[in-house]
Amino acid sequence: MEKNRVAQRIRAFRKLKGYTQSELAVKVGISISKLGSIERGSIKPDDKTIQLISEALYIDADELKSEV
Repeated sequence: MEKNRVAQRIRAFRKLKGYTQSELAVKVGISISKLGSIERGSIKPDDKTIQLISEALYIDADELKSEV
C-alpha cells in the first residue's frame, strides 16, 4: 500500500526543519499520537490541521498538498 503523499511530505518537512514529532505536535497543538498517525498515513488530516502544521513548519499549506 502506497503511503499517503501528504503524510510523506509532512514527515519530510518536519525532519528538514529539525523538529521531533513531539516538538511539532506541541507547536501545532495536537497529540504526538495524532501526529504519528498522520505521518504514517493512518489518518488523513483535515484542512485546518494541514494549515496548522504548515504554519508551524513555516511553509505554505500547498507545499504539503503538492503532488510533485
